[in-house]
Amino acid sequence: MACTQEQRLFLELNAQTEGAAAVEERPIRFFNVRETGGWSRDARPSKGQPQGGFTPKLAALIAAAQLPDAEPVPTVSYRSGGRCLVVGPADAAQRAATLLQDRLDVTLLVTEGDLPQVQPQVVHRGRLASLRGWLGAFDASWTAGNPIALDLCTRCNACIAACPEGAIDFSYQVDLSACRSHRDCVRVCEAPGAIDFGRAEDTVEQRFDLVLDLQRDAAFTMHQPPQGYFHVRDDAALLKAVVELRDAVGDFEKPKFFRYQQNLCAHSRNEQVGCQACIDVCSARAIRSDASLKGKLQGKAARREGGPARPVPVGGAIVVDPHLCVGCGACSTVCPSGALTYGYPGPADQGRRLRTMLTAYGAAGGRDAALLLHSEKAGTALIDDLGRAARVDAAIRGVPPRVLPVALWHTASVGLELWLAAIAQGASQVWVLLTDEEAPEYREALAAQMAIGQAILSGLGYGDGHLRLVTARDARDLPALDAALAAPAARGVTRAATFSAQADKRATLDLAIDHLLAQAPQPVPEAIPLPTAGAPLGTLKIDTNACTLCLSCIGACPEKALADNPEQPQLRFVEKNCVQCGLCVKTCPEDAITLEPRLWLADGGKARKSLRVLAEMEPWRCVKCGKPFGTLRAIENMVAKLAGHPAFQGTAADRLKMCGDCRVIDLHTNPNEVRITDL
Repeated sequence: MACTQEQRLFLELNAQTEGAAAVEERPIRFFNVRETGGWSRDARPSKGQPQGGFTPKLAALIAAAQLPDAEPVPTVSYRSGGRCLVVGPADAAQRAATLLQDRLDVTLLVTEGDLPQVQPQVVHRGRLASLRGWLGAFDASWTAGNPIALDLCTRCNACIAACPEGAIDFSYQVDLSACRSHRDCVRVCEAPGAIDFGRAEDTVEQRFDLVLDLQRDAAFTMHQPPQGYFHVRDDAALLKAVVELRDAVGDFEKPKFFRYQQNLCAHSRNEQVGCQACIDVCSARAIRSDASLKGKLQGKAARREGGPARPVPVGGAIVVDPHLCVGCGACSTVCPSGALTYGYPGPADQGRRLRTMLTAYGAAGGRDAALLLHSEKAGTALIDDLGRAARVDAAIRGVPPRVLPVALWHTASVGLELWLAAIAQGASQVWVLLTDEEAPEYREALAAQMAIGQAILSGLGYGDGHLRLVTARDARDLPALDAALAAPAARGVTRAATFSAQADKRATLDLAIDHLLAQAPQPVPEAIPLPTAGAPLGTLKIDTNACTLCLSCIGACPEKALADNPEQPQLRFVEKNCVQCGLCVKTCPEDAITLEPRLWLADGGKARKSLRVLAEMEPWRCVKCGKPFGTLRAIENMVAKLAGHPAFQGTAADRLKMCGDCRVIDLHTNPNEVRITDL
């Protein structure tokens, strides 16, 4: 159905029509044609274009609407029993509790102010020290050091009347600066025992299902706070939060938005941290490092058992908490290796959708398609507003027929590989519409990724203007949005690619680059320099004067971009596999490696897929048997560093120049000499 405005009416008619299939059995799909192009000035019929140029877009929208749903993903469960912590000033907390108490089990944590004498809720007074968790599992801790324990206080007011200094008021807390230690209040409160001047400042910890935060400064400072947490500053926000809180009781589910493959992760190896792009970009703080000590410990165990002296390469992973994840997908966009992929829908499903739209658009005669990626909520609302404005305002052009809107769960969930794949498959441009939904981290990450993509396209000779961020926050920005969508087309490929997007991010990126290279409109340079920030492609520079060819970098590389040569001392490299994580740089004991972001195009792009030698050296030969082992520079460095060691004096120094077999023979032949294992 090419109408979203009357969606409810059509569903009701379907339910009332005898013989019609139930929506559960055969879903009716709806898509918007009026606001996205039907009301555009360019889509109106003209003398030379009776169809108004809208037919190709209509074909693309219909084709996308007919695609089957993506495969279901695992879900994340929450359970809320309705235990709600309200924290803030006394008057505001009491007002909120009144609105919630008939539905929720409310506990008040009062930070300041007086409370009424009759208080139906459990009340604590103190300072919130920490808050962590999510819907159904918030762990709150606060400090409480006043002599009066509010959870024991009966509000009889006897202490207020008994205090000669007036140090106790209707906040039911002792003003210790005014108190003169008469302790009359303790005497009159003997039965409930709520007053104890010997009580030390205590930290109270409790678990809650929901949190309503009325403090001036929010307990959670990230852009995307956990579900079940509400921070409000005014009455309008309070009423909205109360409505949501009252319904937040029961069992809930949401999709698990991500997939993680630890074997591809370039975060850490052997206590060295490399890529942490996902940790830096996550606005929900759902990702943390788990760079463990396993590599070091296993290395020590191997040495005790007579194994290799070098630690066994063990990769430290990241941990993504699915309960905190909000599904923005920014982590998958900045991940250079594809260890994190978006799952709602996955990259293959999303790529199929974009290719289907572009193919249908081109088959219907459309040219210079521009994909407009936007969010399902705020982005869709803005595009609808723009379409309606074009109907009544002659100054507004509306969504041009060549602009194909694509709704996403979140605009940060589609990145470089799908942008370039879309250009290879016939799109002239890919634009991303940003609203207030995007965190600053997302904007920076998307801008950095677009700079990389545009550098590749410009370097291949396609010119500029293919990838762009378009910002519009509300209806006041409609003229600027209208002008942005009217931008001229950029240069595209002569022949659209037919490949399908892969589940593997790097595979899709390689397919897109290969096609763009094959269709390049002019001779290409041997290499295209790429921006340093976030570049997932590049090479390594080796300082051959410093490198000893110890090969520790090979064990640190998570992507198998580095390799040795069993036949001779060489460090070899496959540039296509390098994700520029920097683990080799941080692992190198000689500081001999630097990263160089680039796209290498030598030999038609084949060279970057081949194994090549970065460094090689003359092998050292055993002074006893002549067998080659190690490298000349490594042995020379070792001899120089151990020259003063008592275990290697006189003829024993020659053991450093022997292969493993000859060294063992020499130790047994000269048993009276000091062995290194004895020291």
